[in-house]
Amino acid sequence: MAIEIKVPSVGESISEVFIGEWYVSEGGWVDADANVVGLETDKATFDVPAPKTGQVTQILKEAGDTAAIGDVIAHLEPGEKPEGMGGADAPATASPQPAAEPNASAAAAPAPSAPATDGTRVMPAASRVLAEKGLTAEQVAPSGPGGRLLKEDVMRHSGGGEAPAGGAREERRVTMSPIRQTIARRLVEAQQTAALLTTFNEADMSGIKKLRARYQDDFVKKYGIKLGFMSFFVRAVVDALNEFPQVGATIEDKQLVYRNYCDIGVAIGGGKGLVVPILRNAERMSFAEIELTIADLAQRAKENRIGLEELEGGTFTISNGGVYGSLLSTPIVNPPQSGVLGMHAIQDRPVVVNGEIVIRPMMYLALTYDHRVVDGREAVSFLRRIKDGIEDPTRLVLEV
Repeated sequence: MAIEIKVPSVGESISEVFIGEWYVSEGGWVDADANVVGLETDKATFDVPAPKTGQVTQILKEAGDTAAIGDVIAHLEPGEKPEGMGGADAPATASPQPAAEPNASAAAAPAPSAPATDGTRVMPAASRVLAEKGLTAEQVAPSGPGGRLLKEDVMRHSGGGEAPAGGAREERRVTMSPIRQTIARRLVEAQQTAALLTTFNEADMSGIKKLRARYQDDFVKKYGIKLGFMSFFVRAVVDALNEFPQVGATIEDKQLVYRNYCDIGVAIGGGKGLVVPILRNAERMSFAEIELTIADLAQRAKENRIGLEELEGGTFTISNGGVYGSLLSTPIVNPPQSGVLGMHAIQDRPVVVNGEIVIRPMMYLALTYDHRVVDGREAVSFLRRIKDGIEDPTRLVLEV
């Protein structure tokens, strides 16, 4: 008897999801507990596993469709997989590969090295051309996202889809995922409702680099993880928030709400895009606890396993564009927060120290703040406090 695969409940505030990518095609086989489909909400992404080994006999919702909690999106017929078949017809247990950028040309994609296999998802336009050319999907190598067979693949295979000498001029429209729609909406909301201003400073990273070099081996032996830069910045932000609590305050109606706790959001690049999980009560966390928590969140973000409750709230955000090579930027506040710190790439630069020009590893720091809540003097002092803690990290340990 067929089993219904339904959209699971993912939180009290979530009533609808977006069908991301099917990891197995209609008619394909999947192992028990292997991922069948990726779902997205406006806050996070998650996978739906197969309850039993069997064949996906019917897919009721296509990628890009929306579905309500509890909706049946596919049918699975339990059974033993026929001999000669490996795993599912797509790498179901692996995290799905992100789709190509919307403005990428299909003709410019590298040609795949093998023809289509069982379970290849054939796009409607490709099906029509296959019929016209008298071909089967197994004869054509797919190049689309997730191993999809595109019309261009069939045309190229049959000799009718070669790109012109000047390069193909094509457009491809992709429905924005709920996460991307939410990001777009909230960024516009922040620009329209808050009085955003950015102040800059720079920090000499020599002190932290020396401290890490001296104690890294001992730290790894004791805690099983490397001592990174982010834990120092989290501690520096907590210290600065204690000194200037208005930077962590929010506006509610005509009141300013101050917190005696520090829930720090840390921007992490995940499997489906940027997520900002929260370090709850960061003021109580040690360096090791911060590093271990961030490492766990980063791993689960890559696997799309961040829970919705881990993304809610937050009093301040840290974004590290430096890991992607950014030298300087103006980060945008995440409403209803009033501040965000931007970290950037570390570069050796000449600076003047005690009247002499020396080469030091320097990082530009950027603080964007809501001027309705934070005055310029407090914002500049807040960022200076972070700079002082980073340049003399023993202050973060002694809390002075």
